Amino acid sequence: MASCGPQCRDHAQQYRQLCHPVQCPGDVVRRQRSPAVAAGDPGRHGKQGGTQVVLATGADSEMGRKRTAVQQLIAAYRNVGQRWADLDPLKRTERPNIPELEPSFYGFSDADQETVFNTSNTFFGKETMSLRELINALRETYCGTIGAEYMYITDQNKKRWWQQKLESIRSKPSFSPEKKKSILERLTAAEGLERFLHTKYVGQKRFSLEGGESFIASMDELIQQAGAKGVQEIVIGMAHRGRLNVLVNTLGKMPKDLFAEFDHTAPEELPAGDVKYHQGFSSDVSTSGGPVHLSLAFNPSHLEIVNPVVEGSVRARMDRRGDPKGSQVLPVLVHGDSAFGGQGVNQETLCLAQTRGYTTGGTVHIIINNQIGFTTSDPRDMRSTVFCTDIVKMVEAPVLHVNGDDPEAVVLATQLALEYRMTFRQDVVIDITCFRKLGHNEQDTPALTQPLMYKKIAAHPGTRKLYADKLAAQGLGESLGDDMVKAYRAAMDAGKHTVDPVLTNFKSKYAVDWSPYLNKKWTD
Repeated sequence: MASCGPQCRDHAQQYRQLCHPVQCPGDVVRRQRSPAVAAGDPGRHGKQGGTQVVLATGADSEMGRKRTAVQQLIAAYRNVGQRWADLDPLKRTERPNIPELEPSFYGFSDADQETVFNTSNTFFGKETMSLRELINALRETYCGTIGAEYMYITDQNKKRWWQQKLESIRSKPSFSPEKKKSILERLTAAEGLERFLHTKYVGQKRFSLEGGESFIASMDELIQQAGAKGVQEIVIGMAHRGRLNVLVNTLGKMPKDLFAEFDHTAPEELPAGDVKYHQGFSSDVSTSGGPVHLSLAFNPSHLEIVNPVVEGSVRARMDRRGDPKGSQVLPVLVHGDSAFGGQGVNQETLCLAQTRGYTTGGTVHIIINNQIGFTTSDPRDMRSTVFCTDIVKMVEAPVLHVNGDDPEAVVLATQLALEYRMTFRQDVVIDITCFRKLGHNEQDTPALTQPLMYKKIAAHPGTRKLYADKLAAQGLGESLGDDMVKAYRAAMDAGKHTVDPVLTNFKSKYAVDWSPYLNKKWTD
């Protein structure tokens, strides 16, 4: 083959300089050629108005690098910001060191803090922000008391949905004084029932919710918001932790009926039964969108095994109503943190979540994450994943990790989770990080196996007290919290509710009429 002549080598050198500037790294900037430049050699450089590739050097190159670095910083917070979020009420460990969340990782210094960058690909409400403003906004949104995981979702629309919802409000709720009082009332009810049972029925097992009272506020918000969005039935599956609280404070079981079970004075017509924290219940409650029928599934077996039962019940109700998308029926599954990642039935249930024959239009999962599994509290001994919720990544379900000591954040996370489920008809998870005030049951002494953890728990004043003090500081009433505690205690003494949303005279056309079978012999 003949060797390349001088003219050919000339062209090759110019090509390398224009398109492969390896010897002088920097940003490549594409810009329109001016008519004058283009006219210089139309044969060699192309038509007038074409694109010329030039090399940005010096200050331009450095600014281009910083612009790219800012986009990397934004992506880092969206991807791993939740690992630096303020999630643990007990603050047992220091926040981890995550270099990707530090500006210095990308070559920024203090001198860059006031440099303004384009932030039009965020939802902070500004086209441009200084580096300082941007970092503060990212930390408020992704590293506060809500830590969001959604960047593993394949669908770009869903990612943008979460970015818009979270970044536009910096993951901060903005509730009215009345709404805040309502949240405090739910916390008071959750704590009040547990303390009443603890003093009246000393030593009896009830698998207390104490330390996770925000869960009751979450359930109340979920039901009310679901009713407003047109849901008419909610089927709930859960284990024993907090079940008595849900029975009384969510489904509206009369306290005196629960007390009768503790006193063994309740009628027992069957020759054998089950313990009260395995019992199911159903009721109709009022919401702004109309009555909602609640069903708490019986769970006489072990923890998570009730989940496919709930999904099957929901699918049957959807089919009966002619509701293929799950607009009228909502499954809600409540999990423990260790059981959620540890029991295989969860993987099996998730595997069917979006299949045509079994889908229920998305399940709202709530984790009562008390950071301990029976007697194990160190994550290094509990699981092989970062979070207990990592199993849901198999179905690309987003997760909102939230600090249980911030009940307003818990309520906000509940609102967002339900809206996502109703919009996209897919599973979503609320991971409420809290603690377990007492032992696995009330007869245990957890300080024997977890002395450091329970030293911190003993010093914790309780979520209700913290929130009552916060509202008092906001001017909503110095005695507001104490007044609610007294009112709830008086209601418990009377065996009644302070608030009773249960509808006694409502009957849905889809309700099953059991009256023909009541007070009859089974052999008839």
